[in-house]
Amino acid sequence: MNIEILGKKLGMSQVYDDENNLVPVTIIEAGPCPVLQVKTEDKDGYSAIQIGFNPQGKSPNKSNRCSKGHAKKAGVDSQQVAQEIRCDAEHEFEKGNVITVENFKDIKLVDVISKTKGKGFQGVVKRWNFAGGPASHGSMFHRRGGSYGLCQWPGRVFKNKKMPGHMGDVSRTTQNLKVVKVLPEKNLVLVKGSVPGHKGSLITLRVAKKSKSSS
Repeated sequence: MNIEILGKKLGMSQVYDDENNLVPVTIIEAGPCPVLQVKTEDKDGYSAIQIGFNPQGKSPNKSNRCSKGHAKKAGVDSQQVAQEIRCDAEHEFEKGNVITVENFKDIKLVDVISKTKGKGFQGVVKRWNFAGGPASHGSMFHRRGGSYGLCQWPGRVFKNKKMPGHMGDVSRTTQNLKVVKVLPEKNLVLVKGSVPGHKGSLITLRVAKKSKSSS
């Protein structure tokens, strides 16, 4: 069954595994995530659940009456973040249930979905790894992109041309990360390696989709 949970990236550290190897890990505060709404194929045309998340140390944002009433129907407090998750029609989740890191205790591999760090407006050298021109004096061509298109025909710049522009702040999925340790009492999951995003960024943790040994 597809299991997903919302979390927050706390940073990186390193721990020793069972074979005394030093493993770099990313510490993720995951859940608890109450189920705010259950959507069914009969009523909504598809099967999904909506979960909420309140990171530790942060009070929920000022909510309007609609969001407060939506959470009240599920019997939970107003949530800072809400996200919908597609799931099978045979799922056992009900409104008011809570998804915690306990659900990932027996999971070996996970996927992490998060946004990369925003870099702002960048040139082609940093954004696309262009080599640039000569660095010596007098060349007058250092970090520019060169020619961007043809002349009279076709008289335009082709789509997907690598040019300067906004870099980063896009959703990326890191697949098949090994679960090193789960700490249910602290709502923490330690995964091997790094994940995109800055400290405190919102992430989605799910069971690995492209691995046969995820559970």
